[in-house]
Amino acid sequence: MKKFIVIFLSIAVVVVLIIYLSIWSTPTEVDSQIIVDAENIHTLDFKKQDSVNIAVTTMYTGTVLKEMVQGEQYRAEWSIPVKVPVVFLDTLRGGLTIIKEGGGNQTKSLRLENPKGIYYTLRSVAKDPEPLIPEFAKTLGIENIIVDGISAQHSYSATVVAKLAESISILHTHPTLVFVPQQEGLGEYDVAYGNKLYWLEYETESPTNWTSLNNVIEIVDTEALQEKKMELGKRLKLDKELLVRNRLFDLVIGDWDRHAKQWGWVLQKQENDIVGIPLAGDRDNAFFSIDGLIPTVVSSKNIQPRLRSFEAEIDYIPGLVYPFDRYFLQNTSIDIFQKQAEFVQKQLTDRAIDEALAIWPSGIYELHGEEIKSKLKARRDRLMEYAMAFKKEIDTQGVLHEPLKGSKDLELPPRLLNCFECE
Repeated sequence: MKKFIVIFLSIAVVVVLIIYLSIWSTPTEVDSQIIVDAENIHTLDFKKQDSVNIAVTTMYTGTVLKEMVQGEQYRAEWSIPVKVPVVFLDTLRGGLTIIKEGGGNQTKSLRLENPKGIYYTLRSVAKDPEPLIPEFAKTLGIENIIVDGISAQHSYSATVVAKLAESISILHTHPTLVFVPQQEGLGEYDVAYGNKLYWLEYETESPTNWTSLNNVIEIVDTEALQEKKMELGKRLKLDKELLVRNRLFDLVIGDWDRHAKQWGWVLQKQENDIVGIPLAGDRDNAFFSIDGLIPTVVSSKNIQPRLRSFEAEIDYIPGLVYPFDRYFLQNTSIDIFQKQAEFVQKQLTDRAIDEALAIWPSGIYELHGEEIKSKLKARRDRLMEYAMAFKKEIDTQGVLHEPLKGSKDLELPPRLLNCFECE
């Protein structure tokens, strides 16, 4: 027995040592936004260049040990330079001015407005994981597990997802990859935001319509939609068919992070009613892929049920049902789920998937393009099965009894707290 304990403790020490060696191989400083010939970044006149070769970050470059313990993920995609246009705010989209600084837990962003009153956003491609690191992780010196976890996000997923969305006729924010050099137009944000890589896209809330839809009143976030519901009552409806189509599309692309603050709503006047049409934003977690010892343990359905890896088969539907779904899709007919699953399967053809993945530069596509393409087709082919399971899980979990994320300050009547169209 004593010999067994000694062997067990020895193995445990070795495992811990391997984990810490892996963690320590991640840089503590974010070496991001690397320009080819980076030593010239502060002397180059970017007004004389229409594009630059740039990588998001070299921070996630992995050793063999790191890839074994913390996974391969999309490390290479983050560190490969790609050709990106150089933009200046004073001439971009008719001239853009900064409204305010935004961003979530990981993403730095600026909200912008053009002379027509249309809202845009610049969202950083590089992520800042610092707000997500709990104190115990810092105490134990294992914060780099969380920092390194961002390598599971595909740095260039947004453009492919937008192209796929068009094939099934759902709205998207038209993301475009741009390099923003330091410039007068950034004002007080010049140092913090200049010389970096961003997604330029339409905002998921805007007083002015930028979509192709007619008779649009405005584009609002989820909290504002709920306020409108209190004001308009039954006159405000949702396009549930499009909402179900959006959520089934999320299942196909493996985007597991779809809470209420990730959505906008295009309010369209239809006869005497106003219809809210869903608009998905923030596609950072599409194609999210994790492997390696630590991520596999953390993403167990018993530990982090929402953290689902993008594989050929969806392994745990309950983890993908959000409070958002229970709130907006209660009392939705199973026929709608069936109809929309059939629509997505029919319209998201092999050709549509092939053409979407072809958007990527060859250097990016060659890394995981074929693998992602194969998984997309496999998930699409089983979408009817997943749609039925998704609907069943929404019904099983039932109505909400707490506010949606971002709506905690709203004083909602009980009926509107439980679901959007509860009687």
